[in-house]
Amino acid sequence: MRNNYFTVKGYGESEIIISKSRFLTYVERVETEQEALLFIEKIKKMHASATHNCSCYLIGEHDQIQKANDDGEPSGTAGVPMLEVLKKQGLKDTVVVVTRYFGGIKLGGGGLIRAYGNATTEGIAAAQVVERKLHYVMKIAIDYVWLGKLENEIRNSDYTLRDIGYADNVEIFVHVLKEDEATFMEWITELTNGQAVITNEESLFIEFLK
Repeated sequence: MRNNYFTVKGYGESEIIISKSRFLTYVERVETEQEALLFIEKIKKMHASATHNCSCYLIGEHDQIQKANDDGEPSGTAGVPMLEVLKKQGLKDTVVVVTRYFGGIKLGGGGLIRAYGNATTEGIAAAQVVERKLHYVMKIAIDYVWLGKLENEIRNSDYTLRDIGYADNVEIFVHVLKEDEATFMEWITELTNGQAVITNEESLFIEFLK
């Protein structure tokens, strides 16, 4: 399972005009190829009268699924440059559609590559890039006499206090990066003179804007 990776926060769209042609970009986060294809189809239906609806997507921990479609533009001038932008930014699980309404002025191969690359970059910026980091939810079960000290120490640390439960013992829940699990457990054990029972409750991704 991957620990940390970059993707888009969610849906985003943008528009640029180059030599009178309109380039409308639509970006979304997807987890499967089916989701990517459905998104592409939705945009194509939305812009059925457009000159081109070029697309690309990159899916999987190791980019196992990657496709690019020029949709009638000269081969290699649209879908591939769009895909290269995703790769250059290190994005995962992302689909992009760039819709072009031709403005009457031909851009040439190099011009098209730049146009579709720039349109993709603008769309990604609108969707916002996030880094997803794998965290563990660590539970500290301990006598109430330790609550004040532990809560204060955790709030002043780099760890994130998620919740506090009040039962026979106090239960403190903390978000801890996967790679920091051992360090966190040692720290809490030292702070409490070994009085705490520390357990790993679950794992989850937390997102941070790039």
